Amino acid sequence: MNILFVTQWFQPEPMFKGLPLAKALKLKGHRVEVLTGFPNYPHGKLYPGYKIKLVKEEIIDGIKVIRTALYPSHDLSKIKRIVNYLSWSLSASILGSINVTRPDVIYVYHPPITAMIPAVCIKLLYNSQIILDIEDFWPDTLKATDMINNNHIIKLIGNISRLFYRMADKIIVLSPGFKKKLVELGLDSKEIETIYNWCDEDSILSKDHFNKSEIPWDLKKFTVLYAGNLGRAQALDTVLYAAKIIRDKYLNIQFVFVGAGVEADRLKKKAEKMNLDNVMFLPYRPASEIKRYMQAADVLLVHLKDDPLFSITIPSKIQTYLAAGRPIIAGVRGDAADLIKESGAGVIVPPENPEELAKGIIKIANLKFEDRERMGKNGSVYYKNNLSFDIAVNKFERVFVSAVQDKS
Repeated sequence: MNILFVTQWFQPEPMFKGLPLAKALKLKGHRVEVLTGFPNYPHGKLYPGYKIKLVKEEIIDGIKVIRTALYPSHDLSKIKRIVNYLSWSLSASILGSINVTRPDVIYVYHPPITAMIPAVCIKLLYNSQIILDIEDFWPDTLKATDMINNNHIIKLIGNISRLFYRMADKIIVLSPGFKKKLVELGLDSKEIETIYNWCDEDSILSKDHFNKSEIPWDLKKFTVLYAGNLGRAQALDTVLYAAKIIRDKYLNIQFVFVGAGVEADRLKKKAEKMNLDNVMFLPYRPASEIKRYMQAADVLLVHLKDDPLFSITIPSKIQTYLAAGRPIIAGVRGDAADLIKESGAGVIVPPENPEELAKGIIKIANLKFEDRERMGKNGSVYYKNNLSFDIAVNKFERVFVSAVQDKS
């Protein structure tokens, strides 16, 4: 089976569903090719060694990658972000369509709607089957993250989104809530498959242990670690307010943020203005280093904006946290909260509630060491039995094969 990935973001950008999934499918005997853009995510700057061209082909770990031109950007400018998406969508539709090998299956990843435009062009050209993987629910995500607030534009994007959802032959979603929402829109539940995300297992599940000299914070203090995107969807002001509450009562608890994103600079300035000497910001680190940081932390933090969309969203850091085997404090609702409850790996608090977040952190800090370790162990066992990469790859392959069989 010839499988074509259509995704604006791909390695060396930090896309865990990209290269690992492509290589795993190739190992199963399929021919895999990728149509993507020039790497600039998450900083919006072109990666070293790359120059914008109309088309560039390269081989990464045995996978053929076709890159088409885009306008690199990932900052707070809404116009620049829109141009970033649309420039690649246009170049991939025109240049990508004539440069890819005829696919049996087109796997559309990210962004879900603008990536569908070149996918539909290729489908019409080669009579291929489209598998749409919905990680961000447009236009809900755009509205929830304040990227677009114009109701007319939101409505237009919503209509286009529903059109593309119906044009896909199969849909893959990351949570039961996503599937329920699509069924409410009139899509056939039999054509929608829920496949949970996994983590970077090569890095997170490696057996090496951290060296104390590698950890840039005071290991004598109880450490709450947030690792990942510092964006609007995460509503991390709540964490700063919780840090202030805790600072005034518990001198031995500290917060460490590791990552990058559009909110990073603002959050740093706000922490300084609030005189939060119990908060530290560290730049983005590769998964191999994040693993050591997570091992050294006492509890791992995940938080999302209190928005209906995020009650059906499961941020991929939850899978990483579970696999790492550390206790979790989560300011989330819905599917993400259910996953943590089912695993027995942590404490759930209401999102955007600094007081409850502070209480939850203090609750975990006051547990016996062995009870916290038991929480972490629960998470790692749950990940292995329900969310692992091998389990997901087998599900992906079944969906792809099913789409081709339905066509014939």
